[in-house]
Amino acid sequence: MVTACHDGYAEGYTGCSQHVTSSMKFNWETSRSATDGVDTSAAHAAAKDEYNNLRLPVIDLVTSALQHENYVDQLKEVFRMKRRLQIMKT
Repeated sequence: MVTACHDGYAEGYTGCSQHVTSSMKFNWETSRSATDGVDTSAAHAAAKDEYNNLRLPVIDLVTSALQHENYVDQLKEVFRMKRRLQIMKT
């Protein structure tokens, strides 16, 4: 969860630094971070849970379209509708 690093969660920063360390093959220093030694596990878990349960309305429309026999036409209609809404907002 990359944003966890930016949001100030120690666990997210640690996770990011572990990825950097393993991919770049050098030790990423975390002791000078603002979250070093701070227990943010509960807040991090809540943010991660909220992110994992995020609902996007268009996904429901796409899922519904894929269940039809003529799913290609259904998907085209979903995206035509999205385009019409964008035009109406401008």
